[in-house]
Amino acid sequence: MILEPVSYKGGVYRHDEILDLIEDLGGYIIQKHIIAQDVILQALIPKTDIDLLRTIARPLAGEVTTAPLVGTEIAVVSMSLEIHHLPHASCDVAEYLRTEGAKTNMIGLARGFGKRIALMNEEERAIINEHDCAVYLLGNFESCIQKKMPVLRRGITVPILVCGAPEREKLMQIIDPPVDGYIGGVGRFMHRTKEAGEIARLDDIVREVAQVLDTKRAAIAKDPLSVSPARLMDVIISEIPDIRYVTSPIPVVVQIDGLRVKLPFDLYAGEIGDIRIEEGIRIASLAAITPSRMRNYILIKIKPFSETGIRV
Repeated sequence: MILEPVSYKGGVYRHDEILDLIEDLGGYIIQKHIIAQDVILQALIPKTDIDLLRTIARPLAGEVTTAPLVGTEIAVVSMSLEIHHLPHASCDVAEYLRTEGAKTNMIGLARGFGKRIALMNEEERAIINEHDCAVYLLGNFESCIQKKMPVLRRGITVPILVCGAPEREKLMQIIDPPVDGYIGGVGRFMHRTKEAGEIARLDDIVREVAQVLDTKRAAIAKDPLSVSPARLMDVIISEIPDIRYVTSPIPVVVQIDGLRVKLPFDLYAGEIGDIRIEEGIRIASLAAITPSRMRNYILIKIKPFSETGIRV
């Protein structure tokens, strides 16, 4: 069964009918926001049932749209924490990706600035590699980007997308070996993105990220995961009562091939590993459970079917 990421926007009135329908169809609610009298649901549902969801939502004045970034976690990498790299460019990109359903984390490098001194340490690489992909926000000058990219990509195992002021074709020409995605016309700027042309560039980033993540999903589909990350999320939330007391807006973050559980690793990793998904099948037998480099959270990466021989 192929699950498609979608977003539902409608009124609070009778939205519980939409929740029940998604669960009845075998789908999963990734995130729920209630803002005044509006509700926004981010969900994964069977691809064949999207039209049915739209039909049920229409009398409720609800809107169902495909949202390819739902169920993903993206690293937005800024070259430094200085004012000329933060806050505007990084904040605007990160926030715009969130509006399309992604969970984003902003990462400011300690020594990413400067053509001659750009560096990335082991901890920064490890944090970036915990995500589904990384969006690098580079600067305005071709020579600087060309010089820094070999250092900034070293040791990164997730797909990389590069944003810079040069046009897309020029970025493709100066970055060798190639990265997974390019967005031109987005360099350093000292104001919020308000103009139509600037918003269009943010749309370009969303499209490029969606394309890269679709490619990653297609690669995973050739050797499917032993269990769906969304199903694993539901199991953990139902079996670990303490997750309800986590103050983070998203206590369990769904990724394309795993989860980030925002509980202390030392206290809860063993308990999570012992949870039974089905009779005789524990989470520890289907996934690698390791400490995250972010605040000692729990990082779960689901193993493929070829490795476990199990599909639940």
